[in-house]
Amino acid sequence: MTLTVKYLTIGVKEVVALLAEQIATIIRTRLLDPLEILFDDVGDLPSRADEVAGRLAAAMEGDDEAAAVHAIARLIGALYPGDEPFDPPADWWRTPLGQVVARRMGHPAARSVSYSVAGAMLGVTKQGVHDLVRRGKLERDSDGGGVTVASVRARLGR
Repeated sequence: MTLTVKYLTIGVKEVVALLAEQIATIIRTRLLDPLEILFDDVGDLPSRADEVAGRLAAAMEGDDEAAAVHAIARLIGALYPGDEPFDPPADWWRTPLGQVVARRMGHPAARSVSYSVAGAMLGVTKQGVHDLVRRGKLERDSDGGGVTVASVRARLGR
């Protein structure tokens, strides 16, 4: 499996490494930095975070769909807790983590997304999404002006 990023094709190992690096950075900034502020020392947690990030990234990019979705759900639940549904900004979907979430489960909290979010998930412009909807390649949500997450996932899986 390969991933094309800004006109550059990279292999699975590189994708997993980029994903693990992003996950480790998020764990450090969202979880460990606040703990270090409170407790002054977090011991070996930074190195353990790197190990966990590597395992999660490998699961997310692995062949077991259920394990990938479980890893994503665990990570999102731990890193983005709250009473509101998980709703990342459009740019988040362009990151390695956003791309694997889009491909493996779509938007975890929405049945449909805006054209700009769909574009970010697909790596195209908002106008590109309009064109895909017009040509019947993406399904417009019947309840609003967005695009169904199922059609975005189907497009990513082709």
